[in-house]
Amino acid sequence: MINIEIDGKQIQTENGSTVIEAAHQAGITIPHFCYHKKLSIAANCRMCLVQVEKAPKPLPACATPVTEGMKVFTRSEQAVKAQKGVMEFLLINHPLDCPICDQGGECMLQDMSVGYGGGHSRYHEEKRMVLAKDIGPLVSAEEMSRCINCTRCVRFGVEIAGQMELGQAFRSEHAEIVSFVSGTVDSELSGNMIDLCPVGALTSKPFRYKARSWELSRRRSVSAHDSLGSGLAVQTKNNQVLRVLPIENEDINECWLSDKDRFAYEGLNTTDRLTKPMIKQDGKWQEVEWQVALEYAANGLRHIANGAGAEQIGALATANSTLEELYLLQKLMRGIGSDNVDFRLRQSDFSGDGKQQGAPWLGMSVADISRADRLLVVGSFLRKDHPLMAARIRRAVRKGAQVNIIHSADDDLLMNVAHKAIVAPDALVETLTQVSKALAAEKQGQSASGDAAAIAKSLASGERVAVLLGNFAQQHPQAAQLQALAQQIAALSNGKFGFLVEAANSVGAHLVHATPGSKGLNAAAMLAKPRKAYVLLNVEPELDSADPQQAVAAMQAADLVVVLSAYKHHATEYADVLLPIAQYTETSGTFVSAEGRVQSFKGAVKPLGEARPAWKVLRVLGNLLKVDGFDQDTSEAVRDEALKGVDVAAGLNNAIGGVEAKALSAAGGLQRVADVPIYSTDAVVRRSAPLQATADAAIPQVRMHGDELKKLGVQSGDVVKVSQGQGSVKLFAVADDKLPKGVARVAAGHTATVALGAMFGTITVERA
Repeated sequence: MINIEIDGKQIQTENGSTVIEAAHQAGITIPHFCYHKKLSIAANCRMCLVQVEKAPKPLPACATPVTEGMKVFTRSEQAVKAQKGVMEFLLINHPLDCPICDQGGECMLQDMSVGYGGGHSRYHEEKRMVLAKDIGPLVSAEEMSRCINCTRCVRFGVEIAGQMELGQAFRSEHAEIVSFVSGTVDSELSGNMIDLCPVGALTSKPFRYKARSWELSRRRSVSAHDSLGSGLAVQTKNNQVLRVLPIENEDINECWLSDKDRFAYEGLNTTDRLTKPMIKQDGKWQEVEWQVALEYAANGLRHIANGAGAEQIGALATANSTLEELYLLQKLMRGIGSDNVDFRLRQSDFSGDGKQQGAPWLGMSVADISRADRLLVVGSFLRKDHPLMAARIRRAVRKGAQVNIIHSADDDLLMNVAHKAIVAPDALVETLTQVSKALAAEKQGQSASGDAAAIAKSLASGERVAVLLGNFAQQHPQAAQLQALAQQIAALSNGKFGFLVEAANSVGAHLVHATPGSKGLNAAAMLAKPRKAYVLLNVEPELDSADPQQAVAAMQAADLVVVLSAYKHHATEYADVLLPIAQYTETSGTFVSAEGRVQSFKGAVKPLGEARPAWKVLRVLGNLLKVDGFDQDTSEAVRDEALKGVDVAAGLNNAIGGVEAKALSAAGGLQRVADVPIYSTDAVVRRSAPLQATADAAIPQVRMHGDELKKLGVQSGDVVKVSQGQGSVKLFAVADDKLPKGVARVAAGHTATVALGAMFGTITVERA
């Protein structure tokens, strides 16, 4: 530790820290623009000039390292004069358009100018103007004349997002921030540039001119779109969500937010929102009162339970539902005598059921990922499935960590990858087996060659090892074997093993037993052997299931389909009753994140129309079906009941044993590699117009190794017919030599590919 003095205050700070860091630690404010605690030092705004004893001129606090006995003056005559001089220069070319600027009321330049700006300008020449730029549907760069060239956005792209999409061109007063070759900013973290911009140069395009900051009400919430559990500040006006910002939490999302969490709110109030209960009579949909719809649903379920038997009723949910909703759903099903309840809609291997010792989870804290020095990521479209987890891993790599990848696709992770094995889906188990064997040999001082041996050597050399299974591995037909092998590899390398959990409440769904018991059917079995009745909670079967063909066929074969949804969607084709439920911004609830963090939140706005919180709808259904224990008055009461006697920490356990080996056959065609695009993961995201206008939401293509295209006599860019099961679609073919031979990558969960079959399986591609 080093002893310094700032404004007469004695401070102890770490060796290597800067003056501005020491000042912030002591609660002393130093004005600044370009400095940000998460970014590298640029020292180009000069607003943080301070007086340092014995220094001939003021020094930038952000770039001046502390030394023993240093004396700093932040409010001396010399420091204040320097700061005011810098402010005058910054305002010389700044357009005085605060009244129409979206940054008004939360603008650092505006705030600083009050304390350090002059009452009038001595500059009477013509101000410079910078032309507007179109950098995509999310971030607005319409008023770049406001830019003060702090380069925060540039440094964020390079250091956090991993790619330099913005840069500074030209010099002196001609300097300006530009996108490369007039391109768009396509990063899945691009919205953070809006928060970082200290002026109104980069603003939110969807929020543009919607409201002023002081008109907005603010409510805390939790992300419903991935498993990280990011804190949200939901900002509303006139009972409508107008903006979502991050709540800083160093242990979870730091100060960042993924674009999916930031802009998904645009999908809340779309034209297909379901606002009134509806039932189908004589093939026509009619709006009815809540009592009529609920009694219709309850009578239908009672009739089937008493006739065909309760085992003919199945319940499917998504893990974007709250803990309270999932708990009451499984309680309702078990109350009427059915054990058929599941949320694992995209899972295809259930052989681990009964062999898993607890709820699958991250296996460590989120912060531990940043501290790992060796990582093995198996079967994960990391950047798109878990944007902020990827950012943490990227930062670890910048500090010297080694990342190893085993996958069936070789996406650019925007970081240095030490070693990787890119193999077809049916070779993943064998590849992990080879890594395990090589690791055991490495421990005995033996060495081997090949990708598996290189990965093993990397893991063996680490002190803090993490082995992580991604969404692709969890959805794989040999998921249980992959889990057992990953567990073995983690044990051999004295590391931690965990899951990059798919959805906001996947862990919570396990904890409240929203999974079938020993006599119940899992999601795949419920769809393979159609039930007489289904209860769907937040589910769009054709987009949320591992096999959309099978899911739709099961719905159409059922006598009764009760849908609890916020949207009408395709359910109008097969449902019998539609019950409008509130979205996560309109209800209170709880999510359990990947690391097992239990986070409750309140609604930010009232439910739209006659929509009601799903937990209330399920409670009334329980009453109508005369099931005991459905008398809760608040969501908190439901939560407390759901977690009563549940030791969350003890309930988290990734250990699995007794897994039987099974082969994966892909004879007679290409193996399908299916990712769920980042903006197709859930119902709200799929309806967010700004997100659907991004490059990541483009219509899926079929991607294959160039040699596979040659075999078909097809060139990159040609339209091809892709067939699987009973369906086929036409897509553009693209050559991707990073893919292994014998596979075709075709996205799932998208309307363009919904006619195809299972996410894993054999598909055929031919000239259209």
